Amino acid sequence: MDRRESLKALTIGSLSVGAILTGCDDKKSPAKDKETAGKLGGYGRTEPEAARDAALIAETFFTATELKTITVLTDIIIPADDHSISASAAKVPEFIEFMAKDQPQFKLPLRGGLRWLDVQCMKRYNNAFTDCTQQQQLELVDQIAYPEQAKPEMSQGVAFFSLMRDLTANGFFTSEAGIKDLGYKGNVPTEWDGVPADVLQQYGLAYEEKLLPLYVKMEDRGTIMTWD
Repeated sequence: MDRRESLKALTIGSLSVGAILTGCDDKKSPAKDKETAGKLGGYGRTEPEAARDAALIAETFFTATELKTITVLTDIIIPADDHSISASAAKVPEFIEFMAKDQPQFKLPLRGGLRWLDVQCMKRYNNAFTDCTQQQQLELVDQIAYPEQAKPEMSQGVAFFSLMRDLTANGFFTSEAGIKDLGYKGNVPTEWDGVPADVLQQYGLAYEEKLLPLYVKMEDRGTIMTWD
């Protein structure tokens, strides 16, 4: 199982369905009347929630240097391949920036981990992480990417990389590109041909001929909601 397939398995197991799906049409407000529509934003967001999101997006937490490091790390975790784009192309660094502001408990571990990474690279290669060669970057990542194999003195780096891996997987596989990569179809237009005849017979039931057109060939429409 390659890196992307491993992350798919982890993400499918950890994400709630609500983080990926919605049954509403993304071109319409979920509200049924004007009064409710005025109180809700897109995808059922209330006005205070929408305002908070806008305020968080307007804020800046990571420096340009830190975001550069995050971009390199996310692309190490999920690089581009034959069937999908890289994590950075799916705007995962922006997702991590948002999550750090939305969930303040991530701020210290992320910023501290980025600093730890640079310190380790300076000791080993006399360069910051992003100024190291790709081989050097991977050499250090390999020492913190596998907790069961990591040395005790690398525990801070292990914790940081585990958090980065989780955020990267969640960010990528809730993006439009990640949803496609998973092969998830969601509620797409389809045809339903009714309850199978053997099941109807088992329960002694049958469709009335005049109502049959109402029960079959029905379309189920929906949409996929992604974080971006």
